[in-house]
Amino acid sequence: MSEQSMSSPSSDHTPRVVIVGAGIAGVQTAVALREQGWRGAITLLGDEPHQPYDRPPLSKAVLLGRADSPTFDVDFAGLGIDLHLGRRVTALVPEDHRVDTAEGPVRYDHAVIATGADPIALPGSRGMPGVHLLRTLDDAERLRPVLAAQHEIVVVGAGWIGAEFATAAREAGCAVTVVEAADRPLAGALPAEVAAHMTSWYADAGAELRTGARVASVTAGAVTLADGTVLPADAVVVGIGARPATAWLAGSGVEVSPDDASVLADERLRTSVPDVYAVGDCASFPSTRYGSRLLVHHWDNALQGPRTVAENIARGGAEDVVYDPVPYFWSEQFGRFVQYAGHHGDADELVWRGDPTGAAWSVVWLRGEEGAGEAPSGRRAGRLVALLAVGRPRDLAQGRKLIERGAVLDRDRAANAAVPLKAAAE
Repeated sequence: MSEQSMSSPSSDHTPRVVIVGAGIAGVQTAVALREQGWRGAITLLGDEPHQPYDRPPLSKAVLLGRADSPTFDVDFAGLGIDLHLGRRVTALVPEDHRVDTAEGPVRYDHAVIATGADPIALPGSRGMPGVHLLRTLDDAERLRPVLAAQHEIVVVGAGWIGAEFATAAREAGCAVTVVEAADRPLAGALPAEVAAHMTSWYADAGAELRTGARVASVTAGAVTLADGTVLPADAVVVGIGARPATAWLAGSGVEVSPDDASVLADERLRTSVPDVYAVGDCASFPSTRYGSRLLVHHWDNALQGPRTVAENIARGGAEDVVYDPVPYFWSEQFGRFVQYAGHHGDADELVWRGDPTGAAWSVVWLRGEEGAGEAPSGRRAGRLVALLAVGRPRDLAQGRKLIERGAVLDRDRAANAAVPLKAAAE
């Protein structure tokens, strides 16, 4: 690593984009910049020692030993991307247009914050033997022999990560108990009437699910619940959420949300500091489509957002591009492929498509608005804002396009699982 490459722009004053974070959001920003014709320097800083890799396989194939490191197929050198691994950034100093690392400062003309999110640990459990998080490749490598030994495992948290890990652990032959403080799985993502039908998935797969169960303490070999129940555990896996990795921005002037610590990006993914953008799991953004600020911790957001950032940097402020996606994510759990598109609120009407006790069903959320309260047929209608599909990928594909165009659906036709979703559009 040359002193010039890490401490200052090149001697001919070639403009430089410095990207902090080498996960999918950071890597895709670097690649998209080249695709958009950016001819300046690109420096990509990753805090892990590994070549940049994709995270979704960590809770699936990597855990089960069916795949090695899921590195991105990107020719960084060929694209002229200056990749630095094991480089943890400690500060952003906008007045000097630099980011600080332990190896020295890196100066930028444009900076992109793509540091993702850090998993939330149980109080006092971080670093405790036998207690695991699942966020990085090293985490997955540490858990792989645990699954291979078919240990007795307690999973704390019945969210997306908890369900996916429990799925892999049961497939490996482990005894699995999942404890969830809420009264249902996926309590933070789905309403009770939907999540209730996912509860049986655990028992069907041979895993025990305990809801309304708060963890009082974790010790070597056991998890103690608030009601005094002691659960033996050869290993404990904590999946209770993640928080944007933004602590390093303290004192930078970059505005951060006080409740979730996300960088408050604008509709063009610019931060409150000039020439600094934010993208991926660490950044929230205002959505005109949904009339609210969104923080999306999912792979598709980290894939799509970088294109907006790259276009806005490459265009130099001319005809800035607005970011207002239809959020999308998927999960593979207990033999089911679960997909979600959009964003729903408590006031949106939930409409079932199919039998939720069966293998394939979906749910749509309709939002009543002026001019969309009644279909031409005289029946009720509403704008499609979100859709959850379990084993119905066609519903998801059609629904995502309908959400993008703001389609209004006839409620009765939308409720008929035999009718293609696109045929319910007015």
